[in-house]
Amino acid sequence: MNLEFNKVAASFLLAGLIAMGAGKVTDALYTPEHSDKRGFSVEVAAEEVLGGGDAEAADAAPVDITTLLAKADAAAGQALSKKCAACHSFDKGGANKVGPNLHGIVGKKAGVAAGFAYSDAMKAQGPWTEQALSDFLTKPSKAVKGTKMAFAGLSKPEDRANMIAYLKTLK
Repeated sequence: MNLEFNKVAASFLLAGLIAMGAGKVTDALYTPEHSDKRGFSVEVAAEEVLGGGDAEAADAAPVDITTLLAKADAAAGQALSKKCAACHSFDKGGANKVGPNLHGIVGKKAGVAAGFAYSDAMKAQGPWTEQALSDFLTKPSKAVKGTKMAFAGLSKPEDRANMIAYLKTLK
């Protein structure tokens, strides 16, 4: 009698048993540690997430912006404003977006643009002087605790001066 069929069937059964055994041994050797928390967290600085500058410069002492404004370049500020255009408009009478329209902002009281829901912290601020704008653009969350603005800031004082020079042209 031919036992070839039995040999083939035994080979498949043995291969299945070896695979199951290898799986059990692997599970026993490499058991993952489970926690109640699902997923994982990645700690990233806000500056990396929001496209700002380096944190050390943003936490530095406030810079006297008036000396930098003397040699500021409004055209460079306009180029920088592209970072802001996703949330703000700059046109006279332009619509509010995620953030308010910034046309004519220099010298204006903070938190008063019509049709925009400001945070209480922003409503409590004074006028947008050149120095106040510089301090705010350095790190908005530090300058106005409780602001809704999630921008990390402009770390370079020259960039802030250029941006303010551009904002001053919007009258």
